[in-house]
Amino acid sequence: MTEHSAARKNALPPETPAERAARGKAARRDAPRSSHAEFVPAADRPDPLGILEAQSATRVTELVPIRYGRMIESPFRFYRGAAAIMAADLAGTPNSGIRAQLCGDAHMLNFRLLASPERKLLFDINDFDETLPGPWEWDVKRLAASLVIAGRANDFADAERADIVLATVRSYRESMMRFAGMRNLDLWYASIDADRLQSLASEHLAKRGRKGLARAVAKARTRDSLQAFDSLTETVDGHARIAADPPLLVPLADLLPDVERGVLEGEFRRLIERSGRSLPSDRRSLLADFRLVDVARKVVGVGSVGTRCWIVLLLGRDDDDPLFLQAKEADTSVLAPHVGASDYDNQGERVVSGQRLMQAASDIFLGWERVDGIDGRRRDFYVRQLRDWKGIADPELMVPTGMRAFGELCGTTLARAHARSGDRIAIAGYLGRSDAFDRALATFAESYADQNERDHQALVEAVRDGRLPAVQTGTTSS
Repeated sequence: MTEHSAARKNALPPETPAERAARGKAARRDAPRSSHAEFVPAADRPDPLGILEAQSATRVTELVPIRYGRMIESPFRFYRGAAAIMAADLAGTPNSGIRAQLCGDAHMLNFRLLASPERKLLFDINDFDETLPGPWEWDVKRLAASLVIAGRANDFADAERADIVLATVRSYRESMMRFAGMRNLDLWYASIDADRLQSLASEHLAKRGRKGLARAVAKARTRDSLQAFDSLTETVDGHARIAADPPLLVPLADLLPDVERGVLEGEFRRLIERSGRSLPSDRRSLLADFRLVDVARKVVGVGSVGTRCWIVLLLGRDDDDPLFLQAKEADTSVLAPHVGASDYDNQGERVVSGQRLMQAASDIFLGWERVDGIDGRRRDFYVRQLRDWKGIADPELMVPTGMRAFGELCGTTLARAHARSGDRIAIAGYLGRSDAFDRALATFAESYADQNERDHQALVEAVRDGRLPAVQTGTTSS
């Protein structure tokens, strides 16, 4: 008998669905669902600006002012860059003790349209830089608070914001209960595609909202490597090159002298080649048919500004066959100090593994590698396509009914992601059929939005007083 078969023979029999549901329900004793309404900043709460400064110390120095410049624009943009601050705050809140793979930064703009390998347009979570296993409640709370903050920016009434959060959390809860009753394979294949998205829109949105969604779906289908090639490149001496748009997009040729650039170009070739080893063999073969043409440093998002993010232009059959990849630095998750270190030594592999686990379908070039920088430091990266039918919502254009429908969609999507990695039956047992958890999170989200506004104001004052540098420039989309 092998060691593996002996372990299986001696293992305890799995819990029945009824036992798992009972375990989830029993967790209410230690963490009543109503207790999630509480948010009172800890007496020893870390200085939020100190948290941001600690992150900035490991980032590209000249890009840090851009990060602060984007975060002072509004409380919502501050929130997008404050995942580490909220992780520290959530560590002191009640939780059921049931864990799942977390996105780690599940605010509303990290849910968007994406392409599947089969060229279907799906709605899913997009950003996994902070992914780690942890209390499933944390992702739901980050989503709920983001909706309140966006609603305040749109001058929605208190009752309208509460309605949005209640609908979002109810969607999560009811979806989790539905997933709890599914067979494992049925759950694994569950997804929300563009047709289902538009069907939902016809049920919940007015005519104007349905037309807006149709436009967003159509636009997403145009956002691919060909579109990126047209918008991000120019012809130099008869060859395609990435066009400079400093400081947001700076080609490698403009960053470094020739000798250092040659060394770094070699590292990027090795990065792309070796990241291919983390792909299935068929996709590795496809990647090998492309050749590296140019590299540029790109500023993306809000929270990611200052991390090392590169876009890599490759060409396949000819100059009309471009592929844009993004190589993004992966550092330790902001959740790690509170939930424990990752099981993966390579932080890029942590990101990729979490993404593959939570998403219904992932980018065909999603891989990871570790490389040496010109400063001699080894850094972890993950690689994916820069644009592959990606479409993002614009909360500033949403009316209350539209944000409610969007929140419901996010709630279902997040529940599916958690159900794939956590004990969906226990989570459903904890949540139950009443709206106790829904109402608690509506209260929590308002309280945390208040805290976020205070933290945002502290950053604004720190910039005004000269404690922190800030430069406002460019878009905040990734």
